[in-house]
Amino acid sequence: MTVTDERTGTTLVNETKTPVEPSRFSLKHPRSRIAWIRPSAWLPLTVMLAFLAVLWQWGADELPYLLPPLPKIGSSLTTQFGYYVDNALVTLGEATGGLAIGFVAAFVLAVLTSELPLVRRAVMPIAVVLNVTPLVAIAPALVVAFGFGPLPKLLIAGLICFFPILINTAAGLRSVPQQVLQVYRTMDAGRIELLWHVRIPHALPFLFAALRIVFPLSIVGAVVAEMSASGSTGGLGTAISVASSMNQLPVVYASILVLAVMGVLLLLAVTLVERRVLHWHDSAHN
Repeated sequence: MTVTDERTGTTLVNETKTPVEPSRFSLKHPRSRIAWIRPSAWLPLTVMLAFLAVLWQWGADELPYLLPPLPKIGSSLTTQFGYYVDNALVTLGEATGGLAIGFVAAFVLAVLTSELPLVRRAVMPIAVVLNVTPLVAIAPALVVAFGFGPLPKLLIAGLICFFPILINTAAGLRSVPQQVLQVYRTMDAGRIELLWHVRIPHALPFLFAALRIVFPLSIVGAVVAEMSASGSTGGLGTAISVASSMNQLPVVYASILVLAVMGVLLLLAVTLVERRVLHWHDSAHN
């Protein structure tokens, strides 16, 4: 940029430059895709894991009847890898199936409660009662009613996922600003159009917040159901129950580790989908 001095007639050059945002592949970019190579990104977690491993080994030496050594857990995972994979797939199928049932039921009821106050007054108290009822108490009754097949496990996983989805989705559907609704109503938008074009998009951040909770939680529901169904075959919950009865601590903790990894992977999957779907929302840039 050049500026002319009116007194001397000389031309001055302004060397001020517009700041340029660093490349996405630069470590200086706040959302760089290779930012994980910075020590500040991975070193704290590495140090914490190392500390926990040392603490675990010390506990295994002092309390061998409570904690197995880490090498034994690793040996159980490597020598019986197929066993853990097969049981993990059974538990994952029950968890995702129950999650699908709970999601559909909760989403439909959330829409109905947001549109019809009468339905909201009838459904919400029952939903609260279901939420505060311990699933461990319900699981045996469902097993007695529906047998040892997959149905009671799907129902329990669905029940544990139902309430967070219902509450968050209903809150999102009802949180649209009245000014926005008035604008659409002045254009003669019907209830279905408002629901599809305004309420549901506005509720998506609330819905994904619930899904980040219930995706890992569905694993808990499936494991609780497997442990409650004493005659069931397959699943990491059953593996934990059988190994506990035979005092096979490495198998118990290896199964717990596999469950933890499954929960982390499910949480990562829903987070990636959320960033894709909500790329327009502020939460995707945090």
